[in-house]
Amino acid sequence: MDNKPDVLRRELVDVEGIPLFWGTAKEWSQVQSFETRPDDLLISTYPKSGTTWVSEILDLIYNNGDTEKCKRDVIYNRVTFMELIIPGFADGVKELESKPSPRLVKTHLPVQLLPSSFWKNNCKIVYVARNAKDVAVSYYYFYQMAKLHPDPGTWEEFLDKFITGKVAFGSWHDHVKGWWEKRKDHRILYLFYEDLKEDPRREIQKLIKFLERDISEEIMDKILYHSSFEVMKKNPSANYTTVPQSDMDHSVSPFMRKGISGDWKNQFTVAQYERFEEDYEKKMKNTTLKFLSEV
Repeated sequence: MDNKPDVLRRELVDVEGIPLFWGTAKEWSQVQSFETRPDDLLISTYPKSGTTWVSEILDLIYNNGDTEKCKRDVIYNRVTFMELIIPGFADGVKELESKPSPRLVKTHLPVQLLPSSFWKNNCKIVYVARNAKDVAVSYYYFYQMAKLHPDPGTWEEFLDKFITGKVAFGSWHDHVKGWWEKRKDHRILYLFYEDLKEDPRREIQKLIKFLERDISEEIMDKILYHSSFEVMKKNPSANYTTVPQSDMDHSVSPFMRKGISGDWKNQFTVAQYERFEEDYEKKMKNTTLKFLSEV
């Protein structure tokens, strides 16, 4: 463990034009040759879009609302981050290989970088999108506390990187649009963070239908309660407090920070907002994708 500082705050490395963690880039061929199983379920998101929230909901559905089973391990072991490879410390691909089916798999990769095995085996995919301004703010605080990322600099500097796609996993605009288009020819359930905030029961029902499962109202109520922000924030198997402080410093910013929609208004200046919106209009003008910027 002496070499841990060597893996922290390292610069991102471009893979096919997308900035990724250096370990992921180093072992890219291993990620690309990942072998799926037909009953794998992929949870795909741009970072800070509700990944852990939906992962917890899906694990609760898979375990019929049995909360004790869902506390059997931390969320990042129950839903493995496929492309997270930190030589000597973590290897999502290897961890998944040893997992029994059915596996819940997490990715932040843009659609064009996803291993082809997911398409070949026609795996079901749940994609979650969140409005760009809230993502940018949440990502800034995450960059500060999760030291696998490079130093974010000031908010102004980070926002510039976010707008130009010079952050881990690249451009938000390209990510959400790429997956939106892909849903036309693959089994992808495309959900919105803001819809989940507004009516979690309705959105969880969509998930259950997509998974071709059936659950009672009693189990639904349990899932709703245990996947609420307040309960998850206090749950060590969901809130990432089990990660060593050297890697994730919750005193800088907790992993589960606010979990609200519209928090961007507390961070953006008027000038930043205007610049962001002008850029957004240009990049999103040719898509049918629409976002709520608050609920």
